[in-house]
Amino acid sequence: MRPDDLYRLRSARGVTLREDLLIVATVRPDREENSYLGGLHRLPLDGGPLTPWTESERDQAASISPDGRWIAFLRSGDPSTRGWEKAPQLYVMPVGGGEPRRLTQAPLGAGAPVWSPDSTRLAFTARVPEPGRYGTDEDVAPDEEAPRRITTFQYRLDNVGFVLDRRHRLFTVDVEDRAAEAREVAGGDSFDVRDPAWTPDGRRLVFAAQRDLNARDTLHHDLYLVPAEGGQPQLAVRSKGNVHLPVVGEDGGVHYYGTEFQGFDSVARNTGLWHAELPAAGEVSAPTRLTDRETVDVQGLRPAVPTSEGLLVAVRVQGSVQLRLVPPDPAPTPLEGLRLVGDAEQVVTDFDHCPASGLVAAVVSTTERPGEVAVLRLTEDAPEPQRVLTDLGAGIGESGLAAVEELRGTGEDGYPLHGWLVLPEGPGPHPVLLVIHGGPFQHYTWGFFDEAQVYASAGYAVVLPNPRGSAGYGESHGRAVVGAMGTVDAVDLLGLLDLALARPELDERRVGVMGGSYGGFMTGWLAAHHGERFTAAWSERAVNAWDSFHGSSDIGWMFTHGYIGTDPVVWREKSPLHHADRITMPFAVVHSEQDWRCPLEQAQRMFVTLLAQGTETEFLLFPGEGHELSRSGRPRHRVQRFEAVLDWWGRWLPVTPGGTG
Repeated sequence: MRPDDLYRLRSARGVTLREDLLIVATVRPDREENSYLGGLHRLPLDGGPLTPWTESERDQAASISPDGRWIAFLRSGDPSTRGWEKAPQLYVMPVGGGEPRRLTQAPLGAGAPVWSPDSTRLAFTARVPEPGRYGTDEDVAPDEEAPRRITTFQYRLDNVGFVLDRRHRLFTVDVEDRAAEAREVAGGDSFDVRDPAWTPDGRRLVFAAQRDLNARDTLHHDLYLVPAEGGQPQLAVRSKGNVHLPVVGEDGGVHYYGTEFQGFDSVARNTGLWHAELPAAGEVSAPTRLTDRETVDVQGLRPAVPTSEGLLVAVRVQGSVQLRLVPPDPAPTPLEGLRLVGDAEQVVTDFDHCPASGLVAAVVSTTERPGEVAVLRLTEDAPEPQRVLTDLGAGIGESGLAAVEELRGTGEDGYPLHGWLVLPEGPGPHPVLLVIHGGPFQHYTWGFFDEAQVYASAGYAVVLPNPRGSAGYGESHGRAVVGAMGTVDAVDLLGLLDLALARPELDERRVGVMGGSYGGFMTGWLAAHHGERFTAAWSERAVNAWDSFHGSSDIGWMFTHGYIGTDPVVWREKSPLHHADRITMPFAVVHSEQDWRCPLEQAQRMFVTLLAQGTETEFLLFPGEGHELSRSGRPRHRVQRFEAVLDWWGRWLPVTPGGTG
């Protein structure tokens, strides 16, 4: 896969299923518009070709009504338009065909639609700007707005911007009344409404919001009830930490995803499936965790889907995101008690279920495809094998895909090691790249990873480790680096690297290290503390200095305390910048101008320090991008980044003609 092959990455993004109607949202990077296009398509369940459902290439988040008569979706305007005309708006159209009808005119765009049980109304959230901000006053330019008054830790968010002056509020809109306008149901200036869900009678809405409606800084979220016609929200369920994506059953019980923690100590916590009863007026319910805290980590793709066999959820399992069935038992069920639905070695990114047919549709990613649609039928004894219906990623392999092999072993301290090796063509010996993921509570997976394919196609063997601190191996594994970054995680990273280097086709004398975010932090840490192992380094969107990260990152105020502690002396000792005098290898510093997760000063301080001491270094700065550049930045910048990476390694770890080292 070459850098320019990024434009071939067409994939499925979402699915919605009712009876024999399966609608698929697709996405692809577009070269001319330098953005992402796609659209909605119908997919026959017998495996026929995709056919366009709507004409626009900016339609996403489709949802079929419970009665099967309507499809609601979000449509974004052309980038050349302004204001609400560009922002995603809610549309609806009959399943039998007809022109889509716009339902909203939200200044900053509408959120995904949620159908009422009787299919007559939609609930959604939308950010509502303060008067005079974000284009609500055409005579006031952004740099002429009044100053923001900030009194809380959580006042901005990477890839979003400032949030205090555009809170998420809850709205409903009538689908059948063409004259109806969206009406606000709940919201306020101090809290955000998230993840609305209808009660079965359609008279009330459940939603998640900050504890005590954000009367004080908190990471805790609870469930609230509000009449569907609007009113004062009432606390319904007091969580053990936070809540996401509730769904209310016919019996009045509510299931949701949530983590469990106290205070601000929320890092590296497994997400579980919880249950609570919706209380009578004036009462508050306590929840019960249905999945084991240590072994089950739920990925919140969409609300838990009730089936005749249990509750269908997605779970992170050692590099996979699998569909699993959770039994309705009141005691927490461990991972081995959750029945697997579909294949194990893949990454599920969306799914839906039709109770009438028992069919499950899912978007799945594998090492060779970024996102295809698969279906299977649930049975009483076991699900049937999944069938992949699409071949959206067929064009990726035209320039060749590298082989991906699983690596397992044991580290020097006896701890199990797990990761992947992506091998280039040819006998070698190949130069090697140790590529460290971010998070750290994230993971490399059995899914498609464009970066590894680009590097392997250029002739590099790519090692992808999931060290202690990663997700999907148990909460204890994830929390092993709390207060211990740069210790056991470094042991695992180097251990898996040694496991790969034992192979004769890899050149142990020529190894580069690279990573972003936490991976950038570990790149700097390894360069300083284990520099003899590497030839050069590429550190991207990194945490380099905990003291300034603590006060400038959108999450620094809690993330630093959660992982490093509260002692500024320890912050300094755990900062790669503090050890920069030990970095003598060529070291690339890479960052985005609008990164608010790891702010730009993190890169600037490291670059200036290295340059001043004479280390071979350069600073690559991407304008207009945030922390997510490598994953969802503008396509042109993503291609330019690939080209810059290969240029850097071509200088310091050159590959000889024919693909060997």
